[in-house]
Amino acid sequence: MKIIANLIKVGNVLEHKGKKFNVLSTNTIKPGKGGAYIQVEMRDIKSGTKVNERFRTSENIEKLSVNEMSVTFLFIDDNFITVMNNENFEQSSLDKSLLSGNKDFLSDGIQLTVDIIGDEIVNIKLPKSIMVEVKTADAVVKGQTASSSFKNATTTNDIKILVPPHIKEGDKIIINTDNYEYLEKAKK
Repeated sequence: MKIIANLIKVGNVLEHKGKKFNVLSTNTIKPGKGGAYIQVEMRDIKSGTKVNERFRTSENIEKLSVNEMSVTFLFIDDNFITVMNNENFEQSSLDKSLLSGNKDFLSDGIQLTVDIIGDEIVNIKLPKSIMVEVKTADAVVKGQTASSSFKNATTTNDIKILVPPHIKEGDKIIINTDNYEYLEKAKK
């Protein structure tokens, strides 16, 4: 489906120069002289390379229709991720390179989203936030709680993160999978 370039949004999948690209960021630029254009940062779905393109805001771009399917992660083996379809319980082995995000977040039973264009699976997405357990956390320095500060911590799946001073070993926390930021302490 053709869309005008100024309607491009983050997360869209575009067909450009014979390749499929996932849109990572957009920025509309209005120079003092001449027409406005949109700067789009995209990732090639096949190769994973990032590309920056400029489009005139009135230019027509091919936006691909993407269907999403919810799957459950089962296990990872060499270069393949095995998932189970939540509707018909079929198992599929998918190439690990399709995973957008850190494979360290994968744990048994985690819910993933698979993007499908036509009959081809083009992307595996982690949830936006995930609950992890703190394995180690630095000690609190006296007076550190007076201002908003963070300390180093490591999760059970060896992800290094900054957490507030009140978090201790064994606590379950929720973190953002995109930028590894602490969101909140998990409610019991």
